[in-house]
Amino acid sequence: MFILKNVLKILAFLGCIFPALGCLAQTTAAYPNKPIRIIVPVAAGGNVDIIARSLALELSKSLGQPVLVENRPSAASIVGTQLVARSAPDGYTLLAHSSTFFSAPLISANAGYDPIKDFSAVSLTCKLPMFILVNPNLPARNLSDLVALAKANPGTIASASSGNGSTGHMALEVFSSRSGAKFLNVFYKGNAQAVVDIVSGQVPMMFDQVSTGIQQVRNNTLRPLAVTSLTRSPLLPDLPTISESGYPGYEDVTLNLLLAPAGTPPEILNKLNQEVVKAFGSLELRSKFAERGIELATSSSPEEANNLVKSEVARLSKVVREAGIKPE
Repeated sequence: MFILKNVLKILAFLGCIFPALGCLAQTTAAYPNKPIRIIVPVAAGGNVDIIARSLALELSKSLGQPVLVENRPSAASIVGTQLVARSAPDGYTLLAHSSTFFSAPLISANAGYDPIKDFSAVSLTCKLPMFILVNPNLPARNLSDLVALAKANPGTIASASSGNGSTGHMALEVFSSRSGAKFLNVFYKGNAQAVVDIVSGQVPMMFDQVSTGIQQVRNNTLRPLAVTSLTRSPLLPDLPTISESGYPGYEDVTLNLLLAPAGTPPEILNKLNQEVVKAFGSLELRSKFAERGIELATSSSPEEANNLVKSEVARLSKVVREAGIKPE
């Protein structure tokens, strides 16, 4: 009798579980059957937003459901990122982010998320090379001049960025670590004001993405010294890379990614990854963005994207540790 009761309990339990699993499988197979949100944790108009909106348009066509972009700007992109981390892992709330996604938890005590534990990466979406820009009055015509000047005046040459942990800030720390030159960080609430102050000579230099700083170069209001990618930018073919300027193998580009909350079913992650690869594989679209200094790039699988997240977190953790940056 005891054995029979236990058998009946197990059968009853399985009777509850199997329908639930069947519903989950059915829901996953039907994905998507309602609109999808892509949360952009920065203001509209920047590179993350532009890439997300372009991707949303392509995904809407291929998935047969509206894919909507929602901006949730905040300091260090924390608010929008936390929102996605706490969302249901069902593929209907996604996150479009940049390399700040990796660095924010390393330098902000209230980031409120772990980039590895709280998210499942879908795919890389683009690479954005940066360049070192200086005010023309700074007596540095090339990278060697800048390093020599900084070493002769350690910690006095100011470099602007859009905030603690921003891509510009972390790029400076990476370069400082590799070159041995020390600079003074000057943080702004946004990139636009930082550029204004460099043009006016209030601050002598900054690391900026080629896509956003190219117009200042074309107008001869700022001087570029080197680009951070391994290869030269097609927009500035005469500008050397940092790798060519005495630091072989140097590469430090901003990465944009599409991510989902941790626990999102693998079937959904794989479907989204395939759609991103298909969307950004368009030669026409790639050419369009290349004209702006943006290289569309994707991951072959969610696993590859997650490995990229892990490697970037490890790389930037080392930079933060060596620079002595403490979470605030």
